[in-house]
Parts: sequence; structure tokens; C-alpha cells
Amino acid sequence: MEAKQAASAPWTRPTAVHVGPATGLIAQVLLLAALAGAIGLSGGHLSHAGWIVGISCGVVMNAALARGLSHYGSDGLSPADWVTLARGTLVGGVAALVADSLVQPVQVKTLVSLAALALVLDAIDGWVARRTRTAALGARFDGEVDALLILVLSVYVSRSAGAWVLAIGGARYAFGAGELSLPWMRASLPPRFWRKVVAATQGIVLTVAASGVLSPALTTAALIGALILLAESFGHDVLWLRRHRPGMHVLARAGAGPALDPPNGDTSDPSHGPVRRTIAIIFTVLAALVVWAILVAPDQPGLFTLGRFARLPLEGLVLVALALALPPRGRRILAVIVGTALTLLVVLKVINYQMFSLYDRPYDPLGDTSQLGNGIETLRSLVGGTETKLIEVGAIAGTIGLVVVLTLAMLRLTRVAGENRRWALRAVAGLGAVWALCWAFGAQLISHTPIASTLSASLVVDEVNALRADIHDRSVFAAQIRHDPQRNIPTNQLLTSLRGKDVLLVFVEAYGQQAVEGRSFSPEVDAALAEGDRRLASAGFSSRSGFLTSATYGGISWLAHSSLQAGLWVKNQDRYNQLISAKRFTLAEAFKRAGWRTVDDDPSNDRPWPQGKAFYHFDQIYNRYQVGYHGPTFTYASMPDQYIFSALQRLELSKANRKPLFAEVDTVSSHMPWNRIPVQVGWNQVGNGSIYNKIPMIHETGAFWSNPKRVQAAYGTSVVYALNTLTSFVQHYGNKNTVMIVLGDHQPLPIVSGTNSNHDVPISIIAHDPNVLKQIGSWGWNAGLKPSPNAPVWPMNAFRNKFLAAFDSHSTTP
Repeated sequence: MEAKQAASAPWTRPTAVHVGPATGLIAQVLLLAALAGAIGLSGGHLSHAGWIVGISCGVVMNAALARGLSHYGSDGLSPADWVTLARGTLVGGVAALVADSLVQPVQVKTLVSLAALALVLDAIDGWVARRTRTAALGARFDGEVDALLILVLSVYVSRSAGAWVLAIGGARYAFGAGELSLPWMRASLPPRFWRKVVAATQGIVLTVAASGVLSPALTTAALIGALILLAESFGHDVLWLRRHRPGMHVLARAGAGPALDPPNGDTSDPSHGPVRRTIAIIFTVLAALVVWAILVAPDQPGLFTLGRFARLPLEGLVLVALALALPPRGRRILAVIVGTALTLLVVLKVINYQMFSLYDRPYDPLGDTSQLGNGIETLRSLVGGTETKLIEVGAIAGTIGLVVVLTLAMLRLTRVAGENRRWALRAVAGLGAVWALCWAFGAQLISHTPIASTLSASLVVDEVNALRADIHDRSVFAAQIRHDPQRNIPTNQLLTSLRGKDVLLVFVEAYGQQAVEGRSFSPEVDAALAEGDRRLASAGFSSRSGFLTSATYGGISWLAHSSLQAGLWVKNQDRYNQLISAKRFTLAEAFKRAGWRTVDDDPSNDRPWPQGKAFYHFDQIYNRYQVGYHGPTFTYASMPDQYIFSALQRLELSKANRKPLFAEVDTVSSHMPWNRIPVQVGWNQVGNGSIYNKIPMIHETGAFWSNPKRVQAAYGTSVVYALNTLTSFVQHYGNKNTVMIVLGDHQPLPIVSGTNSNHDVPISIIAHDPNVLKQIGSWGWNAGLKPSPNAPVWPMNAFRNKFLAAFDSHSTTP
């Protein structure tokens, strides 16, 4: 009966076959017309290239669909196929817009919206297919639409990210070329969920890259990560097809008759057995070594020696024991979780290593995380934009690679342990007993390095405790901020002994105790201080000096600035963020209330700084763009110290009929990396700074940072320049009303000051009026710019109260 109906109505089957493709082609034309209208509303039109590509995609896709329906003998499209067809139509629209972008600007929002909708429909047609049992046509159709979307998006993104992105879009078609040339690649692949995840990742990453919402560095890193995943997925499939190609398991001898099967029905090549076992053992050993090394690796530069790896990590034994207690699926889940956790552990140790290298302290999870952006900007100013992007991309790509490698290593170890359960249990028990004995007796192969290690677990615990301590510290610090008797000093009693004086608070970058005591460059610095004393004396100035303990070390100068100004111990970024959003009586505010004009001169700042007025109460803030500089930069330093002082003289100090000035001046010529240092010129030559384009700088090149002695020598040279410049400024422009407070903000980096150095910095007060120095006679500071080794050492946050007490006619603090 069915045969008769089919014979009497031959049009039924072809109509069912072609209704889907015909509908798809019509839908494609309508979408292109809608896009042309949408673009026309904004004054544009869909170019001929857009129409041609869009129509071509529709024709090719729907023709292939019609052929597929005939090939698979389908009577029509399944519900999932209709969803895929809608998605393919959207992809045709994306292709049209990408082609259009080659000849005219396009609406990126429209392109991204279509691509995002296609990605959403990808998830929907999969859901429908699973519930309607889509046939082979649906799976193939779905895959080809995925491939086309990835291709057109990669073409669009490659214009901004680079031609290498085309490798993402071309991967599927390269695989297809392999299928045409190599028969064994045409075999069906087994289902693999990871393949679907990778395909979805490509579309998502390319769509995000096309939107431009991420920075170029992050976009590039994400694309590299997507390409790595894609290479792994296709590589896995090609290797599987190669291993399972026809004849792979058949041994044949030329001219020896039919192939001979090995005994017991084993069709594999017996010569491959030992080789494979050897390779498997090597991979297992490598996986174990990688995991072990990560667990016992130190996180501080001074501890990173070969002997520190002679340890037995308890964490590794626990992981193997846990894997043995789980079923196979649980072991795989554990491997993925632990692989990710180990990656985070590596990242934490690398960050800690850098923090100790730069600031001689561990990573502060709450405060330091908020400074990631500032750190990247500082790195950009030090090494350049291109190099910084490469570092960012390398860091992100390396992290993604670590996740893959460590997950594979854990999968290998847990599988081997599961397959050799008895041996693994004995190994864990035996090593566990060794660990317990070493822990009980404190056994060590090298000093201060116990064999029984819980280093990684302790590091994580320490970070958690540090986070808890930071959170608790917020309430403690908030109470300290509120308690401020100095705020209640009557205005008419504030700074009475300094009335009429210009007070310059000068922070010399990285000017620490190491500069003046006990280092190879200290004699050079001490000679500059002695010359400064003679220069000041010739102009009628005197000085007194001591030491302050800075709240920071190696960098993050604003912690020192705020500690001194606010009279609080601002020891980390979280405290700083909390402080500047509150109210606190600063030195700048004290001078402002007492009638001074208050100014901040910070040439390293390249953006608006609202806290300068809101918290510090500066009347005027000068950044690098507001002082008229037309010379070159000196790595981090946007301009030489001499120009900073010259501009301050021109913009503020030389004005007639003005208020007395209080200015915080942050000089940066001695800021790391110390590889480009200016030279002094005559004060009448400084001008707008263009003179520095014509004179050579002290320039370190080559493997500068690999040679600590060169770095230390360059640091000493930069400090000498900074000190010579400020004393020359006082000699040249100072008068009877000039008072200068000169201090370092922190010690230099450990490569200069060594590990475990103190946080002390020199401080000096320079004045022409002897009554100014008389006011601080009880402080015990010595005469001259160089503090005596026995000079008093105060915490930096004590200076505000002592200073106000010395120069007020009344103070609540003795």
C-alpha cells in the first residue's frame, strides 16, 4: 500500500526534501534585506560585497542541506534541524557583515548580536536534538554551521588581532582537506564531549573578541588560549584516526603471503609493546615529578635552591590516597579539580616570589589584588607597551597551558594509581610512614628545610589567614582614623612658628638608609651629601637629619606619603583605600587651614587625582601634563627632577603677592629601573625641557638587570643626581623664607638593598631661618644632610604629630 502511494504520488518525497532548503534561502534573503535596512537607518547601506557573500552562503548552505537530505534519505527536517537552519541563516548574516566590513564601517553591535544569537541557538538545537534523537544529518549540519561561524568571525577578528587568528577558522577546513587526501581520516570519530566544549569556546571567544569589550592584551591572550584548545582537540582526533586506520593492526611481509595474526588473537604489533610501556612509564614519572615539584617549590627568591626540593609533600600523598578511594569517574573529576588548584598554587607562588623580589614581603590578597591595573601601567612605563602586552599574553597563555598540563598530569597519576591499586596503597602507606617519622624527629637534609613538607598547604592557610586579618583590620583601622585629637587644634595656633615660610615636602624616590650606609655606592652618595652641605652653607642654609621607618619597602610610594601626611600606619593598599575615602587631618590640610596655598607636584601621575583635593585638601595638583614639559621620558620618570623644581619655581614660587606655599613634591629620577638617568644643566637652560632632547643621558643597556653590581651602581648615580638637584635648587632659588623637608619614601628594591633589610629612610629639614631648626632641637637629629648611624629612628606616621607639636603654639600631643 505504501509503495503504491509513493508510486502514484512521486512529487511527495521531493517536496518534503526541498521545503527546508527553500525556506532557508528565502529566510537568508529576508535577513540580508533587514540588515540593509538597519544599516540604512544609520546612513549606510549593505555593500555589494555583503550581499554577494550573504547570498552565496545561503545558496551553498541550503544546497548542501538539500543534498544531505537526499543522501541520508530523510523525509524532511527534524525540529533540531529547523533550529540549526535558523542558526545557519544568522551565520550567513554575520558573513555578510564581515564582508561588508572590508569596504566600509559596520555596526559591530549588530554583528556581535547575530553571532551571540547563533551561539545561543547552538545550545538550543543540541537540547532539541537530544530529545528528538537527531539523525546523522543533523549532527553533520550542526557541525558545518559551527565551522562556518568560526571561520567568518576569525576573518573579522584577524583584521585587528593578526592574521594568525585565521588558523582558528581554517582548522575545520584543514581537517576536511586531510579527509580528501587521506582515506583513513574519513572514518567516524567516537563521541567526545570535550570536542563540543572546544567548539563552543571558539565561538564565544571570537564573538567577545569581535565586540572589543576586552583590552587588546586580554583579547589576544583569550584567542591564543582558544587556539591551543583547538589544536589539542584536532590533534587528539587525528591521532585517534591514525591509530585506528585500516591495516594498523595487521602484520604483513612483502611477498610472504597473507598477513599473520599473533598468538591469542592479539592483532597488535608486539614490537610496539615495550616501546609503549616505556613511553607510558616516562609520562607517568614526568607527571609525578611535575606535581611533586609544584608542591615543594619555595615561594621566595632566597629559598629557591636545589636543596629546597629534597622534601616529601604530605599533600601529594593525600591526593593519591583520595584518588584510590574514588571510583573512576570520581578520579577524573578529582584530577580536573586538582589540576586547576595546582595552577592557582603556581600562580600564587609566582606572585609571592615577585612580591618578595620587589617589596620583601608576601602577597597581600586584599590590597595587592586591587593594584593589578597600576602594576600593569607601571610595567608599561618601564619596558614599553608592546613588551607589556607580550608579558600579559604570555602570563595568560601560560596559565591556560598550566591548567591543561597539570590536569593531564593528574589524570595520568590517578589512572595509574587506580589501575595499580595494591601497589599504590603500599606506596602511599610506606611514604606516609616515612613522612610521619621525618616530621616527628624534624629530619632535615639541609638546614631549616624539613623533609616532611606541608609547604603548599601552609601557604594556602597563610593566605586565608592574611585575608581574614585584612578584613578584621578594617574595623581596627577605622577606629584609628576617627581618633584624631590634632584635628581640634585651633586655626590660630596651627604652625605659628612657620608663618610666612614656603614649606616644601620633598619625597626622593627610593632614597633609603642603604644609600648612605654600608653599600658599595654609599661613599658616592655621602660625597654628594657633603657637597650639598657646603652648597647650602654658601647660601646661608643649615640642616638637621634623622631616620624614619617607612610603611612600605621597594615601591608603592603612596603608602609612605599617606602615612606621613595623615599620621597613621598605612601598611598596605587596603588601608590606603580605606583612608582616602574617609576624613583625616593631614599636614596639607593643616597648612591650608593656617593660611598657606597647598600644592601637590607629582610628575609620575598621568591622570586626574580627585583624592588630592577631597582627602589631602591641595588647592592645586600638577601632573605630568600640567607643567609644560617638552622633553623625553627617562623610563619611569616622565621628566627630570631638575625640570620639576624649575616648573615649581616658574608656576608658584616666582609669583608676586602670593600666599606662602606648602607643596608636596614627589621626585622620580631615582625611581627604578635606573637605566636612564638625566644629567644636570644650568638652571637658565632648563626652559620647557626640550634641552633634554639634545643632551645625552646616562643610559644602561644590555643585560642590565642580570648584573646586580651594575644595577646598584646605577641606583647610586640616580640618588646622587636627585640630591645634587635639590640642594642646587635651594642654593639657586632659596631665600630666607624657604624651608625644605627632604626624605626618602622607601628603601630600594632587594637587588640593591639586599634581603631582610630594614625599612628606614633618611629625613632632613633644611632652613635659612635658624629659629626653624631651633624648634626641633629636642628631636636629637644631627647637623648636616647625612643622618648619623645613631640618629633617632621614628615610625613615619609619628612625624605629623611631632611636626605639629614643634611648630604649633599649642598641641594636644607633647
